[in-house]
Amino acid sequence: MNTPICDFVRDYAQKNVTRLHMPGHKGEDLLGFEGLDITEINGADSLYEASGIIAESEANASALFGCKTFFSTEGSSQCIRAMMHLITLYARERGEAPRVLAVRNVHKAFLYAAALLDMDVDWLYGDGDLLSRPITACDVEAALSKGKLKPHALYITSPDYLGQVADVAEIAEVCRRNDVLLCVDNAHGAYLRFLPMSEHPADKGAHLCCDSAHKTLPVLTGGAYLHISDDAPAFFAERAKESLALFGSTSPSYLILQSLDRTNAYIADGYKDKLGEYCLKVMEIKDKLRIHGYLLYGNEPLKMTVRAKAYGYLGTELARILRQMGYECEFSDPDYLVLMLTPEIDPSKLDKLCDCMRNIPQKSPIFARPPKLTQGAKAMSVRNALFSPAETVDEKAAVGRVLASPSVGCPPAVPIAVCGEVLDENAIKCFEYYGIEKISVVK
Repeated sequence: MNTPICDFVRDYAQKNVTRLHMPGHKGEDLLGFEGLDITEINGADSLYEASGIIAESEANASALFGCKTFFSTEGSSQCIRAMMHLITLYARERGEAPRVLAVRNVHKAFLYAAALLDMDVDWLYGDGDLLSRPITACDVEAALSKGKLKPHALYITSPDYLGQVADVAEIAEVCRRNDVLLCVDNAHGAYLRFLPMSEHPADKGAHLCCDSAHKTLPVLTGGAYLHISDDAPAFFAERAKESLALFGSTSPSYLILQSLDRTNAYIADGYKDKLGEYCLKVMEIKDKLRIHGYLLYGNEPLKMTVRAKAYGYLGTELARILRQMGYECEFSDPDYLVLMLTPEIDPSKLDKLCDCMRNIPQKSPIFARPPKLTQGAKAMSVRNALFSPAETVDEKAAVGRVLASPSVGCPPAVPIAVCGEVLDENAIKCFEYYGIEKISVVK
């Protein structure tokens, strides 16, 4: 597969042109890659008005993913906002205010989109912990049947941060039967398209979905995809660039664009076979750890999530032990340890990791569970809460106050409470449990 963006930039760098344009480094090395860092010069195309090399590269990506695919250089966060803008346009065309039913373990970028677009959100809680709220098609059917106002879209996160993949096909069937669009935050699952049998949301019935290419493919941080299915409303693809531009910088990174472009060729050149073999290796490692006494969570092939307390440790303790052994993990909290794997890690290193983990002595299980996440009383919309004057208070002083902003970092960026909700004692226990000492509340 050709790489038009990479080819253009490489040729330009080799011409040794005097650069009377941005960026300010003028191609002179400070870090070593400046020669390949350009802007929208003649022939370089423009991301949000693409008609040349970027459009050609996006067409290559579309062929690989089997749908209409658009590039983002600002991660899935930009794509989430773009998806919600398209849903807003869909609602407005019907003369209605946009309404979305969302599973509670959303990324905070979704809340920001809801605030910016003045979108009404109904929450589907499901079962589980903060980071993983598995839902079924039956849960969706029940929520849609009892809702006073039908949403324009269902929004789910799959895979979730802990590696649980939803049955998107069954959920999509329910959505179509109820004339509801399905949007999937697939930030952690770009590679799912290339399994021996695709598990990608675009192949399972999602109308819109986003992938963080940089999370599981060899793409620079910030590279992402917005996917639009062929049976989505026709204007979605027509206005996708507009929606992305609404939330994106007018100076998209050409280094990230080259990375997305080069990864097209990487995927086309035997990646599917490589991925299939690697997933079998990961499955083997997971089986060895289970036999040794580790309790794992989730069904995502390339994510390994350990229920740490079952092995006698907090997740943060296991992360510290592995760090001392030379392994830096994706995430840890009191309950879970998350390891993200890709074929870019040599299989021999997986064997060494397995040996290191089995050398950690098992201890008596810890039975303490996290506080249960409950729905707070809604005092105002997400938009009004985020745009209201706010103050920061200690968590103890936040009882009875209205949450202004999510107060949670990334990772995992899953809000403990929703903006606009009244914080009760249980919500404060959740903030304390996850180490959040300061909370932003409406004045």
